[in-house]
Amino acid sequence: MSLDISQFPVLAQANTPNELRQLPQALLPQLADELREFLLKSVGMSSGHFASGLGTVELTVALHYVYNTPFDRLIWDVGHQAYPHKILTGRRDRMHTIRQKNGLHPFPWREESEYDTFSVGHSGTSISAALAMAVAAEKEQAGRKVVAVIGDGAMTGGMVFEAMNHAGDLHNDMLMVLNDNEMSISENVGALNNHLAQLMSGRLYTTIRESSKKVLKGMPVIKEMAKRTEEHLKGMVVPGTLFEELGFNYIGPIDGHDVEALVETLRNMRNLKGPQVLHIMTKKGRGYEPAEKDPIGWHAVPKFDPSQFKKPATKPGLPTFSQVFGKWLCDIAEQDEKVLGITPAMREGSGMVEFSQRFPKQYFDAAIAEQHAVTLGAGFACEGYKPVVAIYSTFLQRGYDQLIHDVALQRLPVLFAIDRGGIVGADGPTHQGAFDLSFMRCIPNMVIMAPSDENECRQMLYTGYCYDAGPSAVRYPRGSATGATQVEAMTALPIGKGVIKRLGKRIAMLNFGTTLAAALTAAESLDATVVDMRFVKPLDVDLVKEMAQTHDVLVTVEENAIMGGAGSGVLELLQKLKMPKPVLQIGLPDEFIKHGSPEEVTHDLQLDAEGMLAQINAYLAN
Repeated sequence: MSLDISQFPVLAQANTPNELRQLPQALLPQLADELREFLLKSVGMSSGHFASGLGTVELTVALHYVYNTPFDRLIWDVGHQAYPHKILTGRRDRMHTIRQKNGLHPFPWREESEYDTFSVGHSGTSISAALAMAVAAEKEQAGRKVVAVIGDGAMTGGMVFEAMNHAGDLHNDMLMVLNDNEMSISENVGALNNHLAQLMSGRLYTTIRESSKKVLKGMPVIKEMAKRTEEHLKGMVVPGTLFEELGFNYIGPIDGHDVEALVETLRNMRNLKGPQVLHIMTKKGRGYEPAEKDPIGWHAVPKFDPSQFKKPATKPGLPTFSQVFGKWLCDIAEQDEKVLGITPAMREGSGMVEFSQRFPKQYFDAAIAEQHAVTLGAGFACEGYKPVVAIYSTFLQRGYDQLIHDVALQRLPVLFAIDRGGIVGADGPTHQGAFDLSFMRCIPNMVIMAPSDENECRQMLYTGYCYDAGPSAVRYPRGSATGATQVEAMTALPIGKGVIKRLGKRIAMLNFGTTLAAALTAAESLDATVVDMRFVKPLDVDLVKEMAQTHDVLVTVEENAIMGGAGSGVLELLQKLKMPKPVLQIGLPDEFIKHGSPEEVTHDLQLDAEGMLAQINAYLAN
């Protein structure tokens, strides 16, 4: 059920940016207040990303007020901060469906709206896309403007600086808004600084600045002296030297919650030539005290009542696989000071909070720089340490060359704890861990493990820790574990060996990962054999050979893309053994998996017990 818009009289008049631009500027502060209140209540009804959007309310209003979107291009980096953008671009009445099956996408999505100019779920892409659009705009000569909004966290990614370096060289007209949402607004933000930013973005200042450059162009010595003087003076006022060196004109920082100051500054900057940076300071969770105090904890929320000023109490339940990993890492660190934990800015999500607190000298947050995180692990391995890289499946995609070139090629013993393997649910196609088994399986020297429960996960992590002949990976899903009893003692598993879980007839189900419980349930109706393969690479050759010799049909089961996945490995092995055998591969289809709850997605893809049974019976019927 959508919110009653009559409670928001100004917001009701701004369902689209065209309507917003018809409002008097004096109403914009009230619009921002109503937009924040609407966001609070709508996310409370639907669940979703929360603190980041509260911090970008005024910025979103100002951007759509000054720029002629969607003709002018507005690109959001990541998209956690884009909920206010969705509300103001014709999707207000569907916000209660966000992240739900057949509802609004959790991030900006080109197929969803013409205002979403670039689909995005991973950070650091906005400047590259904006530069391309700025080049295209210059070719068109239609007066189109291009704006990219990027958070300070994304500035840790190397791709951002690659794009900025190129933009500074090409010198096309574009604006980069740096949304700096530290925990508090820094001291140099205020009326004086806002006034300074408006002066610096105004026509008089920029005309004098550009004219002086032309005058000094033929006098290298004086030009260099003037440039250094300008940088020195500017550096005393604003932290813009880095951007200036990359070829951007820097303005700010200004208060990102002063909507009228934002409008005036953006108006001044709209027609400036060349690449521009506007640095704004905002507060994550702005306007909602619990989120202001704990923006990390309130980054994303379940359904809740905003009037209670607290998240709903969670019932004690099974540990998550992330928590299982975190406990294992602490346990092993107690025994071995050479164990080093590395994460690309995913401390909370990967279950490393306790480890970071108890073993700070063994913990390394590489920031949003997955390539660096992987090669950092490689360097540590070279020096005799035991690096453990905790990384989400889809984020490892960004460090693929490093995995091949820096780790596997050199046979370095780096352990990858791969979280969010398989279906993740509400975050949708940008975050579904659909491809890791496929893209890792083809890399020489890799050992790849897929635990079926939390105890097996713990033992596999230890197996990878003990393995010193090259890199290893343990790949586990998001969410709660299965309830299996965890054995505190750690035992290294024999490499490449599976176990038979159920003996049956005719059909042998070769399972990889946490789909085991569903496979066992389906097997009861079929009286099928079920094997927990445990290792995707190397495969248990003897066990696969035995199953092929004693059964009429093999069924491979995995929560990974069928193409190139674990099942493909079984087919390749049978081909090599010259053992032709009917094989049904159950897994993810050749498409990007849409968002919805994990249960809904699993059911729709026939990866639950009911779906497996239906697929097997259909295969046998043919």
